[in-house]
Amino acid sequence: MQGEPAAVRIAENDSKLDVFPQNRTPSSGRASAKSWQYSDHMENIDGYLMKYTNLVTGWQYRFFVLNNEAGLLEYFVNEQSRPQKPRGMLPLAGAVISPSDEDSHTFTVNAISGEQYKLRACDAKERQHWVSRLQICTQHHTEAMGSGSSPMSARRPSQNTASLFGWTQTNKGSSLYSSKRSMVPDHLVDAREMMSQAQGQHKDLIQSIEGLPAAPGLSPLDQDLLMLKATSMATMSCLNECLHILHLQQMARQRSSLGAPTIEWLEPKLPDILKNGSSSLGSFTTEEGQLEGGRLELSSPESCNFSGEQEYIDPEDELEDSCTDKEEDLGAVEEERSVILHLLSQLKLGMDLTRVVLPTFILEKRSLLEMYADFMSHPDLFVAIADGSSPEDRMVRFVEYYLTSFHEGRKGAIAKKPYNPIIGETFHCSWRVPRRPDPSKEPLQESPEVVAPIQEPLHLRFVAEQVSHHPPVSGFYAECQEKQICVNTHVWTKSKFMGMSIGVSMIGEGCLHLLEHDEEYTFTLPCAYARSILTVPWVELGGKVNISCNKSGYSAVITFQTKPFYGGKLHKVTAEVKHNATNAVVCRVQGEWNGVLEFSYTSGETRVVDVTKLPVTRKCVRPIEKQTPTESRRLWQHVTEALRVKDIEKATEHKRILEERQRTEERHRMETETPWRTKYFDREGDGWIYRKPLWKDSSFKSSTVLPALRQSNDE
Repeated sequence: MQGEPAAVRIAENDSKLDVFPQNRTPSSGRASAKSWQYSDHMENIDGYLMKYTNLVTGWQYRFFVLNNEAGLLEYFVNEQSRPQKPRGMLPLAGAVISPSDEDSHTFTVNAISGEQYKLRACDAKERQHWVSRLQICTQHHTEAMGSGSSPMSARRPSQNTASLFGWTQTNKGSSLYSSKRSMVPDHLVDAREMMSQAQGQHKDLIQSIEGLPAAPGLSPLDQDLLMLKATSMATMSCLNECLHILHLQQMARQRSSLGAPTIEWLEPKLPDILKNGSSSLGSFTTEEGQLEGGRLELSSPESCNFSGEQEYIDPEDELEDSCTDKEEDLGAVEEERSVILHLLSQLKLGMDLTRVVLPTFILEKRSLLEMYADFMSHPDLFVAIADGSSPEDRMVRFVEYYLTSFHEGRKGAIAKKPYNPIIGETFHCSWRVPRRPDPSKEPLQESPEVVAPIQEPLHLRFVAEQVSHHPPVSGFYAECQEKQICVNTHVWTKSKFMGMSIGVSMIGEGCLHLLEHDEEYTFTLPCAYARSILTVPWVELGGKVNISCNKSGYSAVITFQTKPFYGGKLHKVTAEVKHNATNAVVCRVQGEWNGVLEFSYTSGETRVVDVTKLPVTRKCVRPIEKQTPTESRRLWQHVTEALRVKDIEKATEHKRILEERQRTEERHRMETETPWRTKYFDREGDGWIYRKPLWKDSSFKSSTVLPALRQSNDE
């Protein structure tokens, strides 16, 4: 959205000078300056900023005024309406000013009343100017409020602090409260001073890292330095929020001890389902009980097929998927913000979230196993890897498929969490991939009467299974027999709390097999981050991925870059494909993994791939009534249905019963010393291998591979 450039006006003098709002007379400003003076670097600034209103209205330009004298951030529809009453205002005493990690232009102002402004400047420099001035004003008025003296009293004797913050008065007079409050010490002065020093050191660290020359050796893109930056940013965000919470608690104690006005929103408004008398993380689960309106239709553990025997899936039973759930609804996340704050208050930085039960409203309407299947929504690019004419071509094709797979795996831009699969849960699907015409077998132009026969589409089959509960490991396998290609992967998702973000490490390895060429490609997976979990959560990928093929001697390194603290683009990715023996780079890739990718070859040729315009092939899935009780969609159907109608309480109860059943079965196995038997995957070393892969199928080798080799020799 383009708009007029932001205008920022600053008072002529910078320190301890006569400062007055533009819409007031100079004389009024000078009169107030005699009784109270601003601290160093406090400035009255104004200008246009974009303000986020809601999902319908979106971003709108508004004219903002920072009134240092009153300690207010005011805004108007436009500059011309400034002489009128402000459209809105936020008191800055006790507020938290936070630059957003979403981009380099956005920041938020969180008032002590709970109201929030989400604002966007025209560039990073202007954002930094607004944020620094707002933080100086906030700190000054917060300290003045803690000491009982306020610069506002000199300018507006008729307007007390209580009216600004919307407090409800008790029977005691405000003057009595003010006199008592002035005797209460501010115990957070030292904490604020240390926080200010830490912010300065954090900024120096970021600038030092980003100022490194892009030369061989240590560079700003070094993996350890990127992790150091992300950790420092998360730590500062977390400390900032903690200081804000401590400030609120101190004010609440002061008001309660002095008979002062109260702020009703301080205690989180938790839904009834969370009020079970527990303050531990387990408070996000409920006691045994049935939902109102009927019993849950869940199969008993005895009726589930855990025999360890593979089930035959008839391709004729699979129908093109009609499910089009999109995760665009932010209403529930915004309404339940107090629940997220309650959860965050119980987490520690770096804490493992594997065993933490998260609130239901942040869930996607699909299982993690199905999400892995959705990463193969471009099956034509996957099967085309086997058509590469050379080892170099096949490696580049694999890199192209890999880079384009993540965009469609996400359901929308909002970061939500898929269901944690239950041990023994499975997911089956397939794709019908149109065959690409073979130029060598096309009919000659001299014989137009010859019509090429319609070929049956290729069949790409996918199966996933949750093979372990602690740690949570998923195995998935896909194969296309006609193209003699298959891939086997095992992934352990490990989540960690990082302050205002959640990091997910995808620990594991995959192996792509091209049987016709007798090649194996091993690869790793990137990390994922859910950013801005208190506002509008979004997904970012980060980390280095390695792909290698020992036989061909080609390898690739893919780097998913997290956004720098200052400036930079979101979702940036780079890749290099090289020949190991000569160390020659044969292809370079740069762009965004959810946008445009540019492939550059040593020949000088370039090729652009727009991920958003690639055709998506819908997967084929059996209807729920034909699925077994342990298949993902049937297993989670009641949770999904409740989320679709936004019945969070009912979805939570269904989810709880599924998880409780899993715990009951695990206890039963431990008591009876019964080992868990998987259906489709076997443990081999540190990994999990599909039980009947193409490379182990002797009947496939004899019936498919040998004729193909003979045909190749005949040609």
